[in-house]
Amino acid sequence: MHELSITQSIVEAVLDRTGDRKVTVVNLTIGRLSGVVPDAVRFCFDLVADGTPLAGAELRIEEPVGAAVCRSCAREFELTDPIPLCRCGSADVSILHGRELSVTSVKVL
Repeated sequence: MHELSITQSIVEAVLDRTGDRKVTVVNLTIGRLSGVVPDAVRFCFDLVADGTPLAGAELRIEEPVGAAVCRSCAREFELTDPIPLCRCGSADVSILHGRELSVTSVKVL
């Protein structure tokens, strides 16, 4: 489960910025094409945050859908599947978004 190490990195990144201040909310963006399972991050968060200023913080995760543009027919379309395939049959697509994985904000006391 790579989500455990990802969650550890998220907690460390927040702690690097917030120090010893109590964190009450952590907002993440995890795109649906990122390969990261938001529910697994939620599960790991409380375990990893325990004993840190993030203990008890609310974790909010935004999960934007993917989007791509076909290089063959120039059609822009939503991607819900990690296999990018245009309606025209082409797999020659450019991913526009959906691979995001970022801490978008935190709330501290």
